[in-house]
Amino acid sequence: MTHSAETPEVPIRPYEVTAPEVVPGDLFALTPEEAARHRWHVVIHTLPESPEVIRVTLRPPLGGVDHEVVLRREQRVTVGGRRLDEAAIPLVSSPPLDGVEFRDGDRLHTLRAVDPHAREVTYVRRWAAGADRAGDLVRHEPRPVRAAEAAGARRVVVTGLGAVTPLGVGTGELWDGLLEGRRGIRELAGEEFAGLPVRIAGTVPVDPAGLLPRPAARRMNRAAQFAVLAAREAWADAGYADGGTRESGLDPERVGVSLGAILGDASVLVGGDRRLRDRGPRGVPPLTTPMTVPSQAASQVSLDLHITGEARTVTSACASGTEAIGQAVDRIRFGRVDVALAGGAEAVVTPAIMASFAAMRALAGGDPAAGSPSHPFARDRDGFVNGEGAGVLVLESEEHARARGARVYCEAAGWGLSADAHHVAAPDPTGDGIALALRRAVRDAGGLFDDVVHVNAHATATVDGDLAEARALRTVLGGREVPVTALKGHLGHLQGAAGGVEAVAAVLTLHHGVMPPTVGCAELDDAIGLDVVRGAPRALPDTGDLLLSNSFGFGGHNAVLALRRVA
Repeated sequence: MTHSAETPEVPIRPYEVTAPEVVPGDLFALTPEEAARHRWHVVIHTLPESPEVIRVTLRPPLGGVDHEVVLRREQRVTVGGRRLDEAAIPLVSSPPLDGVEFRDGDRLHTLRAVDPHAREVTYVRRWAAGADRAGDLVRHEPRPVRAAEAAGARRVVVTGLGAVTPLGVGTGELWDGLLEGRRGIRELAGEEFAGLPVRIAGTVPVDPAGLLPRPAARRMNRAAQFAVLAAREAWADAGYADGGTRESGLDPERVGVSLGAILGDASVLVGGDRRLRDRGPRGVPPLTTPMTVPSQAASQVSLDLHITGEARTVTSACASGTEAIGQAVDRIRFGRVDVALAGGAEAVVTPAIMASFAAMRALAGGDPAAGSPSHPFARDRDGFVNGEGAGVLVLESEEHARARGARVYCEAAGWGLSADAHHVAAPDPTGDGIALALRRAVRDAGGLFDDVVHVNAHATATVDGDLAEARALRTVLGGREVPVTALKGHLGHLQGAAGGVEAVAAVLTLHHGVMPPTVGCAELDDAIGLDVVRGAPRALPDTGDLLLSNSFGFGGHNAVLALRRVA
């Protein structure tokens, strides 16, 4: 659909003639108005039908279908002042498009064939309204259909670890505390907790604001402070330079952040509400809103290390941290970024949250001085201990890590998600949803359950939750005696940060070949039916190479991370 090579580039000078003066090759318009609108046709053939009437066959000058008009001999019409070779004008028609299913990426070519000076117009991605007007030629060019190909997924490895937990600041404090059976669960001595039915929690023993520059700390909520400290440690542990991407010679657009959080830091909003009541609107700090949102931790990590690739926040109840790591694994696998800091951060040890959990009868009581109040998998378990902290992993594509000579802890081999669709808070007692997430994680890692060497259990020490998880593990493991560890007795339940911190512990378990003991399980519930590591650390079995780290949340969120040890 282009200009004919025979079309002379001669100006069109319209003038009127009578019907008998029209001859083949004339540019023809029925009225001066049609000529003014550049609606021309070429006379292909004339045929006198009677002494009074002439039949004229017309075709658009750039090609098209013929149509006929009947003119009276005295009728005046407009011609264009030049003639064309009517034999060179193509007789063509537009294909029918009524049954065509248009898709993004299709091309549609349209040519206003009645205008000798028209050019072909191409519309991409969608049909243009009005492109099928009378006098237009239309050509549809479907988007090429490529055969489905297997995704070229990249292998993802863990190269750095960072943690801020009730056992202290740093992965060293976390790992030593786990192996030694230390507990970070404490009594809440603040005046605001007086009168609560439960006043114990897993709290970080130092003020994180004191470990950061004061101007930066004032712009972060407590959860974001935890996250930045853990991310800085993980960044340095991975062998990158202090300061962030630019100092490390990385393209900041190829680095991402993926952190899990349920609320982030609930105290900011509570404090803003209290100031509003006590001092009025002017008493509410201007940064209350940006410091309240759960995404503040991911935002502050990206700011602190100058990461521009992405900064995502996952909110899936207590599965948030594990899901955030899984999301980052996929972002690296499929080439969206090369490096990611992933994990979770949470600071929800506040009076209102504690009172709410207590009203649900979900919290454990007891004296921390007498032993851990959290009893995962134990016969006398009676609830979880609320906690806070952050855990962050540095994930990289294997080729990126190997190219810079990085130390590799293990492979982040796969992950799985599922939903119970059972209850707003209680787990599905059948454990079917948990089993589905476990199967999906192992399948995603390209492994078999015979490859599973250890499980880091979610095990919050709630009666129904521990039973559901144990039932799911027995189902998928098929009776194999795979050792299981639960860390809530050491740390409490760190909510959205639990998956991040426990992933750090799971990586260290693979790296050192040692499984930490489960604190607080003095007498194992016979109904659990698992090989729970208790009393002292145990060497990781030599057979098998997959470790599963489980996280499950209120509302039926289930997430499982599969890690593979490397030689």
